[in-house]
Amino acid sequence: MQINRRLFGLGLLGLGLSACSRAVPGSVSTSTPTGLPADLRPVPNAAYDAWVAAFRGRAAAQGISQSTLDAAFRGTGYLPGVVTRDRNQTEFSRSLEDYLAIAASEERVAKGRAAFARHRGTLTELESRYGVDAKIICAIWGLESFYGERRGEVQVISATSTLAFDGRRGRFFEQQLIAALRILQNGDIPASRMTGSWAGAMGHTQFIPTSFLQFAVDHDGDGRRDIWSDDPTDALASAAAYLQRNGWQRGVSWGRESPDGSLQPQPGGPRFATTANFRVIKRYNNSDAYAIGVGHLSDRISGAGPLRTPFPPDANGLTKADRISLQQRLTARGFDAQGADGVIGSNTEAAIRAYQASRGLPVTGTPSQALLQSLR
Repeated sequence: MQINRRLFGLGLLGLGLSACSRAVPGSVSTSTPTGLPADLRPVPNAAYDAWVAAFRGRAAAQGISQSTLDAAFRGTGYLPGVVTRDRNQTEFSRSLEDYLAIAASEERVAKGRAAFARHRGTLTELESRYGVDAKIICAIWGLESFYGERRGEVQVISATSTLAFDGRRGRFFEQQLIAALRILQNGDIPASRMTGSWAGAMGHTQFIPTSFLQFAVDHDGDGRRDIWSDDPTDALASAAAYLQRNGWQRGVSWGRESPDGSLQPQPGGPRFATTANFRVIKRYNNSDAYAIGVGHLSDRISGAGPLRTPFPPDANGLTKADRISLQQRLTARGFDAQGADGVIGSNTEAAIRAYQASRGLPVTGTPSQALLQSLR
């Protein structure tokens, strides 16, 4: 099974891949973010302005007050980079092995164990109240925002209004925009702090606005459902409530790696035996890979080791160990692959091209056994 770019984006800001913006770790902007690329900052667009003017009437007819509309759209605008990202989501695909190399990387596991230790009291309280395994809640947090380090800095009103105006999924994003305005009108968050991914996913647990309205909870009792705060309590509780209300069964695992399992997302790779709770995780993100990522990361946070079954060589005949060795050798030769995780992405491809050019080889950017041997 291949995982497309959409899976790596919506709902997976924490993987730090292309579909969502990266936030400054541990921060939530209270004004116009300063770390965003230029294409995720508002630019003049007369057609967008006309659309917003017409939309304001539709929003008012649905009960959104003029004061809410004024506050929401103050300082917002058309974001060209949102449209670009929305239209380029199927640009590449990834294997389950690559997905898990990122979703359950050693760094994410280590940070998950530390985050669980810091918030053990809250997480165990949520498990008692909602019946959802505390490690599963922590793993979702880890995949969605890297334990709160990457919550997104894009203005949600700008993002959802841009996508509604663009029209490719206009009806869906106008619903998200109306929901975001209701959140503001309810007083859960001021407009200046309502930030998230380029597609409008918000906070520690990357809720889209309609999911927030349906499932978010005020666990700390301060009168606001604040999933954006540095304190993740409301966000973690909201994720637990989401899973519970979608049918989570108390005391049942997500599943396990099993040679007799019926689910084998990548040919030749591990098999998994799954439970009804695996399907509940997929309600959060409708992907087998995502649900396996959450389940496996939760197991790793609990102290389990990596998957036992190795993945087969990739289409280029390279194992994960080969790809790691390739990245390490490129970097040692002065062609920085920006890490050695065994996942061949744009940085590794650029390093390969630079190396090939330096040796007078055909510049393809494609890894191979021959390339690996030439670096020995």
